[in-house]
Amino acid sequence: MPVTTTTTQSLLAIDGGTPVRKTLLPYGRQSIGEDDIQAVTDVLRSDWLTTGPKVAEFEEAFAAWVGARYAVSFSSGTAALHGAAFAVGLKPGDEALTTPMTFAATANCVLYQGATPVFADVSPDTLNLDPQQVAARITARTRALLPVDYAGHPADLDAIMELAERHGLIVIEDASHALGAEYKHRRTGSIAHMTVFSFHPVKHLATGEGGMVTTDRTDCAEALRRFRNHGISSDARQRQADGQWHYEMVLLGFNYRLTDIACALGLSQLKKLEPNLSRRREIAARYSTAFSDLAGVTLPAVRTDANPAWHLYPIRLNLEKLSADRRQVFRALRAENIGVNVHYIPVHRHPYYRERFGYRGGEYPIAEDAYERLISLPMFHAMSDQDVEDVITAVKKIMVAFAV
Repeated sequence: MPVTTTTTQSLLAIDGGTPVRKTLLPYGRQSIGEDDIQAVTDVLRSDWLTTGPKVAEFEEAFAAWVGARYAVSFSSGTAALHGAAFAVGLKPGDEALTTPMTFAATANCVLYQGATPVFADVSPDTLNLDPQQVAARITARTRALLPVDYAGHPADLDAIMELAERHGLIVIEDASHALGAEYKHRRTGSIAHMTVFSFHPVKHLATGEGGMVTTDRTDCAEALRRFRNHGISSDARQRQADGQWHYEMVLLGFNYRLTDIACALGLSQLKKLEPNLSRRREIAARYSTAFSDLAGVTLPAVRTDANPAWHLYPIRLNLEKLSADRRQVFRALRAENIGVNVHYIPVHRHPYYRERFGYRGGEYPIAEDAYERLISLPMFHAMSDQDVEDVITAVKKIMVAFAV
């Protein structure tokens, strides 16, 4: 049982004390303003709800922002990952290396192409792919590397790109957490062969659902555009502009198009991306300062060559210095109305992967140990200063109660 004092202020809510907050603070949420609503309304009154002018406008603005030659929009981040896996040419018999410390979609996109995802363990500090572990698992069947910018901290891209160059591989960077992050003063989206972004509501830029792939390669951009549009070589707006009806399906694709409605929202949100990033960095700095002296917590690492985007603020519990495990700490924070989450259950520990590939646990010890300790604190740009202070108060309250 946790060690608690008898005062109302220090008694944990889970033990009957007064919660730090009266209402739940989520770990992440969208921020929609009147300008965003107006942008969507304008499209609803226009001639095009999908495959119209806002799609190209959003793609061009996004590519310019990240510093890439092309940007190709998709209906979700998962669809964008699938498109990138297709553009690489993954097929049955091929392998692609990725991290277990990610959402399942990163590995699933490899399976969609009939190829096999192969995992490599992560670095202890950032929980991003360890290039040495990747190098040890490259085989004659490897076709692609899929690093993930975990929590918004860029992966070790120089080392990963060097491995790809040495072995003739393509790098698909999953930057779903990392829009606006910088690696050696370059923005994510301008470094890897292809970079994938997500526009889910908890991300830095929200379109409801949506995704994007950026690339400097003309062949990849063309393959991505066709793949998202049933494999058809032209779109409806092109045909209308040309005054013709004829179209040809040249490959087997999917309907993964992003609507003009979503793209209008994305354009409006893109204008606010800089201040949104600044606010997330302010919150992260406040957390790091406040928790720097807590023995029960390890703070997220930041390497000197990186400027994270802070999609998440994941702390790791020093369980050796606590009288509780992660489940108990999680429940205690929730009882204080702090909507913490956990990112992620390592992919190879999901039942589907265990049953299909025979994973039993213990294959990737750094990722698995981190999972047992991780808790994601609330992190979104619309958080108020009071919201931030509530999180700090609750974490300190619980660390004191569970200290040994």
